[in-house]
Formats: sequence, C-alpha cells, structure tokens
Amino acid sequence: PILLSKHNQDVFYFGSNKFHRSFSKGDSLVSMSGDLTTNPQQGDVPFGTLSTMSESPIRFGLIYTGSDDGLIHVTKDGGYSWNNINCKLPKGLYVSRVVASKFKESRVYVTLNGYRNDHFNALVYVSDDYGTTWKQIPKDLPYESVNVIREDPTNENILYIGTDGGLYVSLNGGNSCMMWNKGLPYSIPVHDIAIQPRDNEIVLGTHGRSLYIAGLGEIQKAAK
Repeated sequence: PILLSKHNQDVFYFGSNKFHRSFSKGDSLVSMSGDLTTNPQQGDVPFGTLSTMSESPIRFGLIYTGSDDGLIHVTKDGGYSWNNINCKLPKGLYVSRVVASKFKESRVYVTLNGYRNDHFNALVYVSDDYGTTWKQIPKDLPYESVNVIREDPTNENILYIGTDGGLYVSLNGGNSCMMWNKGLPYSIPVHDIAIQPRDNEIVLGTHGRSLYIAGLGEIQKAAK
C-alpha cells in the first residue's frame, strides 16, 4: 500500500512487510518498524505483506496497518512504536481495509476478507478505543466477503461497505444495513470506494465491471 499524509503533502508512507516513511515525497524512505506480519512459511503464492494503511485525518502520526496474513498494528507516534491490536479478532484472514475515522480520533474500522481461506462470512468491525476492543457491525450483511468500508463525508452514522456481491449502506452507525444496487450490474464485486467531498459523490471501483459514480444527497437526507 501507498499512502500520502493528509496533514503534509510531502509525507509519504509505503508498506512492504514493514512500514516505511518519507519526508521528501518518496525520494528517500526510512523503515519505521520491524516485520508487521507473521512472517509465514511461503508456498506457491508468497504472502506476508501489508495490504492496507490508514492515517487519522484528525491526528498526525496516528497510523494503522493491516497485513494479508491477519495482523493489525497501530502507532501513535508516526511509526516509532507499534502495538498489535488484532488479538480479539478472527486470526489469519486478509485485512482488506483499515480506516481511521474522520469524526472521532480513537475510532477505527476494519474489514477482513476470508475467501482465500474458504471463509465467506461478512466481517466488519469498529473500535472506539484505538483497537483495544472491537464490535462487529452490521450483523445483517449477507454471506459475502468484504473488501472495503468508508465513512460518509458529513454524517458519522452513514457507512458504505463494498463486498463481493455489491454495495451496502448503513444509516445508523452499523447497527443494520441495506443494499444500494440501483444502476449497478447484478452481484457486482465492489473492491474500492472513494468519496469526493467537494461534489458530495461516491465513486465505486469494481472487479472488471468499470467505475460507478452517484450523488450522496438522498442517502444523507434519509439518515436525518
């Protein structure tokens, strides 16, 4: 994963099995961690690398990493010290997203994708204490692997979740969700979600089925 800091345009983060930081737009990198994976025994398909990173939009240096072999770490000092925070989550599953909240400093979301392990439960979690404790949300998602989660740009109770079967929306902070599929092909894998706050739009990146854009105004009205 590659990440540009929202706090300083010159700060660039890069993930291998370690966390690397640059203060010079990537012209030079410094390794800021040891191995943040389990360093698994390799087979035909190598793994043991970081798969996702997120820096808090609220606090510079508060950064989370997730790996393809199931580890999640947090640093609160820009990478000088790290804590493993996945001890209360399912083990060994691909961390498809870790997302630091823009509404509360201590809040973080995680999605786990287990299809590589023949594990197809929808696994989405939220923590309000930097990953010390976790709560599974929403529990009414169908039996589909989860790829991504994003917050709404204006309402902390609205969450957008992309799975191998489509796009889902929660209007109540993850207590429940509904499918948002009008205008999308049937059972489309949503692999990435971007939010354009200026135009108040959501952008979907799918698996082989192009890009899709929609306005967020009606969803936001429904949540009020």
